[in-house]
Amino acid sequence: MPFNKMPQVSIIIPCYNEEKTIGLLLQSLLEQTFPINDLEVIISDGNSEDHTRDVINQFELEHPQMVVRVINNLKRNIPSALNAAIGDAAGEFIIRLDAHSVPANDYIELCVADLTSGKGDNVGGVWDIHPSDDRLMAKCISIAASHRLGVGDARYRYTTEAGEVDTVPFGAFKRDVFTRVGTFDESLLTNEDYELNVRIRKNGGHIWLNPAIRAVYFSRPNLPSLINQYWRYGLWKWRMLRSNPGTIRWRQALPPAFVLSLVVLFVLAFFHPFFGILLGVEFIVYLGVILSGTVPESIRSHDVRVGAGVSLAIMTMHLSWGAGFLWSMVKSIFGR
Repeated sequence: MPFNKMPQVSIIIPCYNEEKTIGLLLQSLLEQTFPINDLEVIISDGNSEDHTRDVINQFELEHPQMVVRVINNLKRNIPSALNAAIGDAAGEFIIRLDAHSVPANDYIELCVADLTSGKGDNVGGVWDIHPSDDRLMAKCISIAASHRLGVGDARYRYTTEAGEVDTVPFGAFKRDVFTRVGTFDESLLTNEDYELNVRIRKNGGHIWLNPAIRAVYFSRPNLPSLINQYWRYGLWKWRMLRSNPGTIRWRQALPPAFVLSLVVLFVLAFFHPFFGILLGVEFIVYLGVILSGTVPESIRSHDVRVGAGVSLAIMTMHLSWGAGFLWSMVKSIFGR
């Protein structure tokens, strides 16, 4: 039966139409090494239109020993979902997870240990990125999402060394962090976690990455969804940078700079053929770098299609992120 004492840990989960993975997440929480009687799970659901609620209800019936609560996120965006869950949480420690993630069975235990020992004000780990389905492109996207050419120095996608970083996926916090620096910025529909980490660091706090803390993350299944994801990342990154201009990293600056150079050279090529040659040379060099970096994927898989697919996914990530960033910048300059 559900316990009556106050939980030590509150797991908060923003959720919308996650019928395929929410059951996997809940099962992984049930199997944690952390005591289940010290745990509560709060799912902030944006009125899912699939069978997400049915999956949750069935899980509650089958596993009454774990406290699971569903609250309504009427605004239907991630930062509002997280803030609503934080407001409803009772735990001393608050750990964010996503509905399309599956944490390792010692995830909570390790997060609490690092928070308790003072390693960081926000603690997180490394993503083990898995494809969303068995199709070739889905597999290629999952490889691209943790490839150095795709993510630069975003260490939470590949590192084996613990240390301080600028951000971590999801995040585990002591409750008092939100009292000191505030909750998630609801004006940012993406990059809300990075912006919170900026405020933590500005207030003297630390972001700690421990590669022993691991979670499976399911990447996007196809190129249209990948385009949408990285367009949104770029779009909202510029909006975040307007308030925090000093926080941009080289991995974030390169895609918009590259896309801008392509656009400028394309326009100038109408006035002089030299710029058309420069455009061609730039893109050929870029393509060569991408292809050379993904050859090992073809070798490992014994399938040249894998290297080509990973290359296409990485290029999609770069161009979508850069275009979204530039579009957001242009709109802000012209006051829209």
